[in-house]
Amino acid sequence: MFSTAAHHSSSWALAFALLPLVCGGAETNWLDVESRIQYGYYTEDPRSLAGVMEVLAPADSPSASKSYYAGLANYRLTQLALAKDKSRAKETAEACVNSLDQALKIQRDFAEALALQSACLDVLSSLEAWRTPFASSRSGAQIQKARHLAPRNPRVLLLDAVELYEQPKTTAAEQDRALSGFKKAAAAFEAERQETVHAPGWGAAEAYTYLGRCYLDRGATLDARDALERALLIAPEFAEARRLMTRITSG
Repeated sequence: MFSTAAHHSSSWALAFALLPLVCGGAETNWLDVESRIQYGYYTEDPRSLAGVMEVLAPADSPSASKSYYAGLANYRLTQLALAKDKSRAKETAEACVNSLDQALKIQRDFAEALALQSACLDVLSSLEAWRTPFASSRSGAQIQKARHLAPRNPRVLLLDAVELYEQPKTTAAEQDRALSGFKKAAAAFEAERQETVHAPGWGAAEAYTYLGRCYLDRGATLDARDALERALLIAPEFAEARRLMTRITSG
């Protein structure tokens, strides 16, 4: 069931970290670019992500895909910086929003760019109180547009659920909504994996890792372990999933 994802994970570890990355025009392999971004995020290596950013800099001929992946790389840098360097996280979150503005100027109905920009705006609203009303409102508008354009897109569903999960949850109903969101995202990723490989294609390992976190929040250890095993089968190098699994196995 997970053989295709496992094959892609081994490719990241053995090939994508070694092969040269060539960007600039129609010959760009965006799956290679995406894999490098994901590998840098999974292994928590900001320098690797910064290296990808060098080849995603704005060019004379703008590209929606190039701007999207610059946004994704900055989103991953933001996630890695949040716990250690809030100032750096603000910078990369702003860069994420700006890159995705460029992508959306080229392709207004780019649902995945709308959802990703919503996630970066949501981070900005949590980091700077003065931004909260504007950034939070714009974040909500962007994810709403994304859901309207692509209601079954797995990355739209994932980012929607992540934003809900990261908000303070005070009731069991809110916790249930977050869990339900990740279940829907995971199911959408399973459906997508039956299709032809395409880019963007990231997110399945993250969906299962968040599912694991939700189950751990509830004390449902067996369900959490199952979700995390799925995440690690897809991305064996995913450090966050490994940490959560260690929490379970160490008792």
